[in-house]
Amino acid sequence: MLRLKLCAFIVIDVRLPNVSAVPELIARRAFPRYQQLATNTLHNRSEDKKTMAFPSVPTVSPAVQQDKTPSTHAVGAPTALEVPGTPASALDVYTGDPNFMTSLARGLIVIQAFSQATPQMTISQLSVKTGLSRAAVRRCLYTLTKLGFAGAEDGSRYSLRPRLLTLSQTYTTSNSLSNAAQPILERMSATLRESFSVATLDGDDIVYIARTVGTRVMAVDLHIGSRLPAYCTSMGRVLLAYLPSEDLEAYLARAILTPHTTRTITTVDKLRLALRNVRRNGYALVDQELEVGLRSLAVPVYSPSGRVTATVNLSGNAPRMPVYDMQTRFLPYLRNAAIELAAFLR
Repeated sequence: MLRLKLCAFIVIDVRLPNVSAVPELIARRAFPRYQQLATNTLHNRSEDKKTMAFPSVPTVSPAVQQDKTPSTHAVGAPTALEVPGTPASALDVYTGDPNFMTSLARGLIVIQAFSQATPQMTISQLSVKTGLSRAAVRRCLYTLTKLGFAGAEDGSRYSLRPRLLTLSQTYTTSNSLSNAAQPILERMSATLRESFSVATLDGDDIVYIARTVGTRVMAVDLHIGSRLPAYCTSMGRVLLAYLPSEDLEAYLARAILTPHTTRTITTVDKLRLALRNVRRNGYALVDQELEVGLRSLAVPVYSPSGRVTATVNLSGNAPRMPVYDMQTRFLPYLRNAAIELAAFLR
C-alpha cells in the first residue's frame, strides 16, 4: 500500500512540471483551466494511465494583463466597461465604422468631463463620470498631458491646462457669426446696460458663441462655450421652434423636461404649445423657468436659405424688467441685431 501511494505521488509530480514553476497567483487566477485539470488528476489518478501534456504557460505581468486592450478596439469597438447611460455609451452607435476614431472620441469625452463643479479629478473619478475604463482614461490623460492640454500637480488629480483655450479660440476666430456678433452685442450692452448673448443649437442644448454682461443676472457664470438646456431657455425655444418637423418630433420624443423652478414647463404638450407661440410671435419670452428671478427674450437669426441658424437674446432681472418693457422697449433692438447678424451669413 505504501508503494502504491508513492507511485501515485511520482506520477502526479511528473504530470505537472510546468504548473509548479508558475507563481501561485497566476496558476489560480490567470489560468484556472490548469488548476481544474490538476484537481481532476488528483481525483482520478488511479484510473488515468495516460500521460497528460500541458502547454507551456506564458509568464504575463498581472498589471500588463489588466491594461491590455482587446484587438477589437483597434477598429473602434467600445470597451466592455463602458457603462450604459454614460458619455462613453454614446459611442456604441459607431461600432463597426472603420473611419471612426474611437481613441479620439474617448479623449474628447475625458476633456468634456471637466467642469466648473469638478475642475480636478482622479483617474477613478473620471472613469465613473465618463463610463470609460480606468485604463482608457489613463491613456487619454497621458496623451493630453504630453501635448500640454492637461496635467496633474500632485500626480493624481488631473485638470485642464490653458493650452486648451487655443481650441476655442480657433473656433471663435474662424466662425464669421461669432466674430460679427461680439461687437454688435457690446454696442447694445453699452447702450442699454443689459446682458446680451448669441447661441446656436448643439444636440439638446444651446451653446453660447458670443456674450456681453451688463449686470449680473444669473447665479451661474455664463461665458462663450457655456451650455444650457434648450427647452427652458428663450434662445433654446427659438431654435427648437424653427427646427424641421421631423427633427422637432425626435427631440420631443427623447427630451427629459426636468423642472428647474416651479414655472418650468415639464410636459411635451405644453412645450409644443409654447413653441407654436414662438413661431407665431417671432420671438420667445421665458419667465423664470430656468432660474428664479431670471427673465429672457430671444429672436431668431436667419441664414440666406431661410433657416434659423442662431438666436440673439436679452437676459434681465424679473423684478426690474417687466414683460411689457421687454416686448416694447427691448424687442426692437434684438430684431435689428438679428437682421444685422444675418447679413454676415450671406
